[in-house]
Amino acid sequence: MMRLKLVPSDTSIDFMKLHPAALVFSALLVLASIGIFLVSGLNLGIDFKGGILIEARSNAGPANVSGLRGGLEQLDLGDINLQEFGTETDILIRVQRQEGDEKAQIAAIQAITQSLGSDYEVRRTEFVGPTVGAELAEKGMLAVGCALLAIMLYIWFRFEWQFSIAAILALSHDVVSTIGLFSLTSFEFNLATVAAILTIAGYSINDTVVVFDRVRENLRRYKSYEQRDILNKSLNETLSRTVMTSVTTLLALLAIVIFGGAVLRDFALAMMWGVIIGTYSSVFVAVGMLAKFDLKRTEEDEEDGAVGDQGSTS
Repeated sequence: MMRLKLVPSDTSIDFMKLHPAALVFSALLVLASIGIFLVSGLNLGIDFKGGILIEARSNAGPANVSGLRGGLEQLDLGDINLQEFGTETDILIRVQRQEGDEKAQIAAIQAITQSLGSDYEVRRTEFVGPTVGAELAEKGMLAVGCALLAIMLYIWFRFEWQFSIAAILALSHDVVSTIGLFSLTSFEFNLATVAAILTIAGYSINDTVVVFDRVRENLRRYKSYEQRDILNKSLNETLSRTVMTSVTTLLALLAIVIFGGAVLRDFALAMMWGVIIGTYSSVFVAVGMLAKFDLKRTEEDEEDGAVGDQGSTS
């Protein structure tokens, strides 16, 4: 039985030759992401900035989103966003937080319900206050920061400090570029997005650890090889696995984009970007930064390397 191979198992690509250009591209990508974020900011969801969320279902066929938008805008409630939710009959209405106390928010919900009329069934209403939103934003940033710190410490203990620095730079590259994507596209940034960023970090570090493990193994096995050759060999040996994992993950995310509805679409698109940029950073950014260090071999490595060389000549 023939096995599917997206990448041949005996590739000999000179990745190290491409690393200088890749690092320049990555630096420009990070700077552009920061610039877009500073200029445009993020389209924060009500999870973070507070507001009203109403889920409704049409009892008379597909929802008339444009007609509803015109009617709701006449209520003068400020920023209102409507979108289909799951099916053609379901809609999601987001309204900015109203001036005043809880009574003002309840009044706004009642006004929206009356505007929808009997053709729509209100299935869910939520209100997030500004205090809760600020707390969620703070905890979201704390979660991302703690995750990056924990990953850095793990790589440090698992490998060496050089590997840890290279890994955290690659992860920061992935996180910053993802935030830049959300700022550029105005995708809603909410708690699901924070979950997507943490998932991207976990996926990216998984690829990076596989490559780093092969680098460490080859450092011990090939004593006479130059560091550049060892890094190239390690990347080529893990390339088939990396590409196959990325492609299968992208296929699953593509199914979510097509069939998951509007609510999951932004999350899945962010994840697709994260898989692509995470795979790229594992190959080019993480190993590219690792190449900047002189990876010392311990006495144990030297002994293992001598054995490896003897085995390779036998």
